[in-house]
Amino acid sequence: MAQDKDITVRAEQRTDAGKNSSRRLRARGFVPLTIYGGEGEAVSAAAPLRELAALLRSDTGRNTIFTLDVDGVGASEVMFTDRQIDPIKGRLMHADLKRLVRGQKIEVTVSIHLDGEPIGVTEQEGVLQHVLHEIQISCRPREIPEALHVDVSHMNVHDVLHVSDIKVDETIEILAEPDTVVATVGIVREEEVEPVAEPTEGDEPAEPEVIAKGKKDDEE
Repeated sequence: MAQDKDITVRAEQRTDAGKNSSRRLRARGFVPLTIYGGEGEAVSAAAPLRELAALLRSDTGRNTIFTLDVDGVGASEVMFTDRQIDPIKGRLMHADLKRLVRGQKIEVTVSIHLDGEPIGVTEQEGVLQHVLHEIQISCRPREIPEALHVDVSHMNVHDVLHVSDIKVDETIEILAEPDTVVATVGIVREEEVEPVAEPTEGDEPAEPEVIAKGKKDDEE
């Protein structure tokens, strides 16, 4: 499941908005946040970059569930819904967090891991092509899997694995279309290259057309 320990991040409420305010927060090592959903109103806050970055680098990544305790507002169980990353520095610039309601299902995106090596690869000189790497599911927050694992060891050449072939616990609902292709085993065909005839001894190479034309013009 998503995680096996409770995590709490302390944050401060934001009263100032705008680029200058956000710039001052980032200079202090904080990230501007917006918390919404659940039973409360939207709240603007800021939390330490170091702690948020550690959550995103963890095994559960963006699907990490944690408690955000905002001074003057209170604590809420939240998870990431969106984030803005500096394209140059790779640093978290802003994040949107959603309050979670106990027992209420949410929609999240998880990775698809292919387990095993297909027969079509080991015995039939095929190539495994992983087409769909992530998939959207619906489940309760505490039941979010780190990834969906699919066994592909039985696949032969020309076999196709669809979303409908993924087996999940009854607590998880897959939202992607059943006929969406997840993986295939195909054969890479090498293009045949026609051999170039080698010149035999005594043959003179033909002159380029432009040179031959030049000689004819000189004779005239």
